[in-house]
Amino acid sequence: MKPLPNEIVLRPRFQWDVPEAKEEILQKFEMAEHPPFLVKRLDEHVFIKFNAQNNHFWSPQLHLQIEDIDATNSHLYGIFGPNPTLWTFFMFIHFTIACLFIIFGIWAYSSASLNKPYHIQMGIMGFLVILWFVLYFFGRSGKQKGKPQMQELQTFTRKILEQEA
Repeated sequence: MKPLPNEIVLRPRFQWDVPEAKEEILQKFEMAEHPPFLVKRLDEHVFIKFNAQNNHFWSPQLHLQIEDIDATNSHLYGIFGPNPTLWTFFMFIHFTIACLFIIFGIWAYSSASLNKPYHIQMGIMGFLVILWFVLYFFGRSGKQKGKPQMQELQTFTRKILEQEA
């Protein structure tokens, strides 16, 4: 597993070949009870997140998918991401801003075509662009706040996989 880069991308991913069978790896994660982590398994998927005491608004979670290569080797796919509720909320906000921008753009174009004033619509569109940038920088600062916990999740995953069965 490569160390996390200094600049965290939107949803960092990694792949790792593990010299163990899929079921052995999944068993390791099922037996792992190391606070502050909560580990949940669903088929060949493992979800690791922080417990309520260590969870904050920007806490990330790690989704692992384990696939068999052969009887003694497996391939692990990992993806770091925000809490799904937070991700959905941010996407809803961005979608709403985009829809409002389009609506006010159509209104401004219609007003301009009819030779009516359209300065208010253009002002609101400018405000929506500024609001989008504010949300963008708010999200970037949140990723920075979640970065130390991403490192903890990566370290925890490495420890579990390096354990003897």
